[in-house]
Amino acid sequence: MLIEFSVSNYRSFRDKQTLSMAATPLLSKTRNTFKPPCAEKLPDLLKVAAIYGPNASGKSSLVRAMGVVGRLLAMETNPIDALLSVSPFRFDRALKDAPSVFEYNFIQGGQRYRFVLGLTGQRIVKEQLLSYPGGNETLLYDRQFDAEGERYVFGTALEGGKEVHGAWRRLTSPKMLFLAQAVKNSNEEMTQLRMPFSWFQTGLLVVEQNSMMELSTASIRFLQMVSSHTNDLRDFLKALDIPVSIIELNSDEVDAVQNNKEPTLKEIFAAVQKNKVTLTHSSHLGAAEFDFSEESCGTKNLIGFWLPWFMMNQAGGSGVLCVDELNSSLHPDIVADLIDKHLDSGLDTQLIFTTHDTHLMNEKILRRDQFWITERDANGATSLFSIHDFEGCESEDVEKRYFEGRYRGLPLIRQG
Repeated sequence: MLIEFSVSNYRSFRDKQTLSMAATPLLSKTRNTFKPPCAEKLPDLLKVAAIYGPNASGKSSLVRAMGVVGRLLAMETNPIDALLSVSPFRFDRALKDAPSVFEYNFIQGGQRYRFVLGLTGQRIVKEQLLSYPGGNETLLYDRQFDAEGERYVFGTALEGGKEVHGAWRRLTSPKMLFLAQAVKNSNEEMTQLRMPFSWFQTGLLVVEQNSMMELSTASIRFLQMVSSHTNDLRDFLKALDIPVSIIELNSDEVDAVQNNKEPTLKEIFAAVQKNKVTLTHSSHLGAAEFDFSEESCGTKNLIGFWLPWFMMNQAGGSGVLCVDELNSSLHPDIVADLIDKHLDSGLDTQLIFTTHDTHLMNEKILRRDQFWITERDANGATSLFSIHDFEGCESEDVEKRYFEGRYRGLPLIRQG
């Protein structure tokens, strides 16, 4: 579960900006929150955060920033001359060579962690992992690079011992995460770093803009590898008024999944298969079969969205789903219905999304502390803030006040 995420010196983010999933006390709608699953006393966490703002205000940059660790994990090898995919804030020349910094505060396996990552295009310059057993801050490791070179500090609580730590360090290249190399090169009995690593690998799923069509292909490949979940997709579509009664999957080459282990997204995208998918639609006149290629873009988008949605709602799957421009791929009524289903699921999972759909600014669905705004100032820098930061009451018309400019975050359109 995500407690908060911060970013600085990345794309339109200049100074440190923080998205917090900590719930404000005393607000109603308790179905929108859950108790953090750890022994440490922490505030309740929000199940949903909706991020609004004008075009080019930083919404997509925020989502992309949240996915930076996932992109690093996806690169098993990185050419020496290839740059890391970070971009500093360009309007301040003093920040040109400074690192982009990302900070994740999260809970995994009943433990709270803080992971700080600093990147330039050339290398990782900071990587720090702390845990909080019983609320006490404990350093696991700290990696720093400056003019004097690269230095590591290993916490006394870090398992493995001096020789193992040294081996992990030698295996870690400038553009690779120490966390990933340590987990990859440790035996199964060493679980201390596996827990936070697993959160980045499967607990946080980031869906960036315009990726729904790619995900629709991934959904089909996933079902070909684990066909027992075909009816889950069918039921998902039917619940959203897509009258699909049968989904048939045929493939000349389908990789068998051993030991009932479900494939990861990486395995799904890597699968090479010849797909033929037939969806049977029902109407009052009877049933008709359609090839996947004949389906509407809306249906394909829903099929694409189903995969991350399914993973978020499975035990041991993604606990946090972050989606950029959810409204551009799905109808507003479908989004509202999905939010309702998510809030009523009983699962301690989180949905974070950017949107322009102000119909979701409905106090009957979400709370004031679940609406966030991005806006860019005269220097081109993004600010991120909650509507709850502004004076108001729970029953107010949030959408009306937003369009009145009470919360800022509206586009400034020149007249004439």
